[in-house]
Amino acid sequence: MLKYNIDLSRKTVLVTGAAGFIGSNLVKRLLNDYPEIRIIGIDSITDYYDVNLKYERLRELGIRNEELGIRNEELGIRQFIFVKGSIADKELVEKVFVDYKPEVVVNLAAQAGVRYSITNPDAYIESNVIGFYNILEACRHHGVEHLVYASSSSVYGSNKKVPYSTDDKVDNPVSLYAATKKSNELFAHAYSKLYNIPSTGLRFFTVYGPAGRPDMAYFGFTNKLVKGETIKIFNYGHCKRDFTYVDDIVEGVVRVMQHAPEKQDGDDGLPIPPYKVYNIGNNSPENLLDFVTILQEELLRADVLPEDYDFEAHKELVPMQPGDVPVTYADTTPLEEDFGFKPSTSLRIGLRKFAEWYAGYYQSN
Repeated sequence: MLKYNIDLSRKTVLVTGAAGFIGSNLVKRLLNDYPEIRIIGIDSITDYYDVNLKYERLRELGIRNEELGIRNEELGIRQFIFVKGSIADKELVEKVFVDYKPEVVVNLAAQAGVRYSITNPDAYIESNVIGFYNILEACRHHGVEHLVYASSSSVYGSNKKVPYSTDDKVDNPVSLYAATKKSNELFAHAYSKLYNIPSTGLRFFTVYGPAGRPDMAYFGFTNKLVKGETIKIFNYGHCKRDFTYVDDIVEGVVRVMQHAPEKQDGDDGLPIPPYKVYNIGNNSPENLLDFVTILQEELLRADVLPEDYDFEAHKELVPMQPGDVPVTYADTTPLEEDFGFKPSTSLRIGLRKFAEWYAGYYQSN
C-alpha cells in the first residue's frame, strides 16, 4: 500500500461540482472527518436536471436557496465557502485560486450523460474541455499539491475485453461525453509532464444512491413507475453495469486525495509525470433485469409503490441506445493494492437506501 503524503486536516480544498451528487457527498464527508479543513465549493447549478435536488444538497451543507440569487456570490458557512459560477469562466477560476489558495483540488464539475451529449454537444465542450483546461492552468500557476479529477468508465467505449483495466487502450470513444473524459486524462498527463503537477484521475462506474441524478436509470425508472408510465430496458435487458454506491465512491476519493503521485526525475534528468489513473467500481457487474427486480422490491418495501403494482405491465424491452455500451466492469486491483480499498456496498442495500430517501424526500415535498 502507498503511504499518505498529504494530511487533509488543515488543508484548503477546492471541490468543483460541489452541488452535484458526488461533490456534495464528498464535501459532507470531508467536513465531518476533518474539523479544521477549509473547503471551497464551486458549482454553476445548471438545469440539466431538477435544480431543486442541487439546492437540497446545498441545504444539507448549510447553504440556503435565497442565498444563491447573485452570480458568483461567495457564502461562508463554517469551514465551507460556496461560490456560484462555472469553471468555464476563467476569470472566476483564477479569482478563486488567488483568494483562497487551495492546496488540493478535486474536479468533479462536468456535463454528465451519454445521451445528452448527442443533442447538446456545446455543454460538454464548455464544461468538460474548457472548464477542465481552466482548472489545469490554475493548478499550474498556483502550486497545487494534488489534483484529483473525475473521469468515467465511458472512456472504455466498445472495448470487448472485460474487466476493464486502466492498462487497456481507450482510443475509440462511442460518445462525445466519453471523448471529453478521455481528453481530461490526456490534458492532465501533459500538464503533469510539463509542469510537474501531481494528478490522479478516477474512472467512475455507474454511481447511484440517495439524492442522485434523475437521468440515471434507477432514478428515472422510479419516477416513471410512480407516474404509472412504462420503463424502457435497453438491449432487451442484457446490459450489465458495475453499479457503485456513492459512499463507496467518496471513500475512494478521500483515500486517493491523501496520496499525490511522487515527483521524480527519469534517467534523462527530465520529470517523470506524477500521474495516475484508477477505476472505482464494484468489480461485480449486475444484469439490468436483476437490477430492475431488486429496485422494484425495494420500492415496494419503502411504500413508494403499492403492493399490488403490476410491474410486468410497465416494462418494455428495447434495443441498445446510440452511445451506450453493453457492459461496464471495473478491474479495481490497482486501487486495492495502492489504497487497500474496494467498494463493498451491495446493490440491494444501496437501492434500499435510495428507495427510503425517495419516499421521504418526495413525501415531504
